[in-house]
Amino acid sequence: MAFSPEREDPGRKDHQTQTIPKLVGGIDARSGELAVMLYSQAIAKVIPVSSAEVAESAKLLENIYRAVNIALVNEMKVVLERMGIDIWEVVDAASTKPFGFQAFYPGPGLGGHCIPIDPYYLTWRAKEVGLPTRFIELAGEVNHNMPEYVVQRVALALNQRSKSVNNARILVLGLAYKPNIDDVRESPSFELIEKLAALGAKVDYNDPHVPRTHHMRHFGDLNMTSVELTAKSLASYDCVLIATHHAAYDWQMIADHAKLIVDSRGVMRHVAGRRDHIVSA
Repeated sequence: MAFSPEREDPGRKDHQTQTIPKLVGGIDARSGELAVMLYSQAIAKVIPVSSAEVAESAKLLENIYRAVNIALVNEMKVVLERMGIDIWEVVDAASTKPFGFQAFYPGPGLGGHCIPIDPYYLTWRAKEVGLPTRFIELAGEVNHNMPEYVVQRVALALNQRSKSVNNARILVLGLAYKPNIDDVRESPSFELIEKLAALGAKVDYNDPHVPRTHHMRHFGDLNMTSVELTAKSLASYDCVLIATHHAAYDWQMIADHAKLIVDSRGVMRHVAGRRDHIVSA
């Protein structure tokens, strides 16, 4: 018996299962040896560790590392927005440092089946041995508050244009939790839709990879179908909320025809023309 953690990044093209180094930890030395022999038949590089516990802890550390750093940049986004500073330009500037910095980008919340969930396995286990996990819990608090922050930005943007969220027609762009895939597990887009609808908004979504919703762990089935994205349909909404930055989207067309855009992904800074209808979130 052995443990070998999943290492996967859906939608990524530069790595495949065969080329991603594989950690393997057995419950004893012989188990580890046999598991390494098995995986070596299919994986280019297999890395044995001393135990199954080490292998699983490495997986937890990988996910916690991302969760904490995403929380950090999400918190920076909120603070810098209040100061009138562009978080996206700040991250790009910091990324020019050739050492000691890795870029993480803010967003409307966490999605996927790893980062929003796995770190809390360690939190649970740590409580069993009488220790807190303050970084994990604080990161979770920051990240879980992001959908509410984005909804507040939508409400403020509408209010500044003499429009109430109640009865506003809002189009959410992107249901998947990350670009260019159809995976909607734990996607913050569902919470955005639910929160906006609770405020009385009439919410639709468009996602070229997700033609309709299905049953979700927290949200059931919203029974929604992706609406067509055209110049005419864009102009019919009071607000377009960018939740997922799929490559298939024509951002210039969206910028040219939407009445109001709330951008939680920083993509609209690259479009040409007027920008008075674009709000960062």
